[in-house]
Amino acid sequence: MNSTPLICPPLSRLGLALFASVTFIPGACAGLPSSGNSVAASATGFVHSANEGEDSMNRIDLAISGVMTLPLPVTPHNVQISHGVGRLFVVGSMAGQMKMVAPTAAPGDATNAAAKEPGRLLIFDAHAPNAASAMPVAVGRAPAHVIVAASGERAYVSNVEDNAVSVVDAARGLVVGSIPTAASPHGLRMSPDGREIYVAATKGNAVSVIDVATSTEVTRIPVGKAPVQVGFTPDGTRAHVSLRDDNAVAVVDTQTRRLITTIPVGRSPIQLFATPDGNFVYVANQGTEREPDNTVSVIDTRRNMVVKTLTTDRGAHGVVISDDGSRVFIANTFAGTVSTIDTATQRAIGWVRVGAGSGGITHRPGSC
Repeated sequence: MNSTPLICPPLSRLGLALFASVTFIPGACAGLPSSGNSVAASATGFVHSANEGEDSMNRIDLAISGVMTLPLPVTPHNVQISHGVGRLFVVGSMAGQMKMVAPTAAPGDATNAAAKEPGRLLIFDAHAPNAASAMPVAVGRAPAHVIVAASGERAYVSNVEDNAVSVVDAARGLVVGSIPTAASPHGLRMSPDGREIYVAATKGNAVSVIDVATSTEVTRIPVGKAPVQVGFTPDGTRAHVSLRDDNAVAVVDTQTRRLITTIPVGRSPIQLFATPDGNFVYVANQGTEREPDNTVSVIDTRRNMVVKTLTTDRGAHGVVISDDGSRVFIANTFAGTVSTIDTATQRAIGWVRVGAGSGGITHRPGSC
């Protein structure tokens, strides 16, 4: 890769003073041809990725493939945008407190005793994320993922060591409740109607179903070995669950709360995301550090089968899809890159280097 910095015309609007370092990928400015090192390829908005290996977060401006890096006081495992209120949520253990046994392990598999200390949820203004002005919220031990209600009023954080989900008043920055779950809650997603939260419990081999109105766990659905993340179809009738140790994805009927089928995918699938039309689910296959996978399985939800396997980069981990469904962004944890997939052609069309241990990823449409 050519490392010569490229100063692009839109530089002044990016708020560079908020970030510690800035990298621009050659050939990525508006009006210039998109190179193989670009994630933009006509996409718009911003992608935020969490770098667990270096305690930082990136913001990628898709208009120019500019990457800005913000050091954090936490080891970030997940990042999530709240579209309605313009907040950005980052969650992790305090920096330097916890390191994984292996990147394929869940936070609760850490051996460092400091993993027993409460982690932090950081709440930023998404339009101007600044570490100095972030609102820190003490949550549970070894926090893994965060989701936000559509209203933006409540955030929910899975705490692996506590076997619980923290309920956070996002406006006030206060934990207002804790919901017990199955063992080692990791990834979680809210149903499209906002009534339920499905939590993948890695050591519980089940999905905990939480009733949002009562903040209680109402049932547990056995799904397979080491469920990591959940992805709903837009109509809410199906939930797909990545099974890290089964190399598969479980399909759950949300009405009956029963397992329908299991679909073989790549090695150690981690995150997954459904397209806005509900026809496909993209699954990132991470593999292990010794034997990394670098593929994304594309599941046809109508046939419950993999119809395409795409190559991205070493340790495909995080997945998010743009609101218009045209682009899929993959965080590759061992390579420290973010790849872009064009959903129309089902091809990986570009990548950009971010930071070590890139994992959690979210997309914000529009401009600052």
